[in-house]
Amino acid sequence: MLELLQKYPEAGKVVKDHFLFKMLNALNDDNLPDDFKEHVRAMGIDDDKVASMIGNAPRSLFDVFDDNQIFINITFDNTRNIFTWSVNEEANSQNYIFRKAAEQDAVAEAFKLLNEKLCQTQL
Repeated sequence: MLELLQKYPEAGKVVKDHFLFKMLNALNDDNLPDDFKEHVRAMGIDDDKVASMIGNAPRSLFDVFDDNQIFINITFDNTRNIFTWSVNEEANSQNYIFRKAAEQDAVAEAFKLLNEKLCQTQL
């Protein structure tokens, strides 16, 4: 997943901002000392941590992509016991035994599409 952040830097910024926002919202706890909150804010979030979160829970990015009009669908075929995915209704032909593997590959495709979209809007 680290490769995605490096290969698609514009999409990577959006994803990092998403996780940073979630992390900072989690700090809105009166029980945490203010100096600790400020320390965490100043540290930010590095690519390795974001890559780990994406790899462990790729589904956590679906909202980010939804917000950018890139829609991921994971489908399970009961007759063949496989998962498949599509992004913006473009289906992938590969079959997956595990849902997480399908999610990871779908997120990789969505990263690419988001990066393309963001680069086009900058022109």
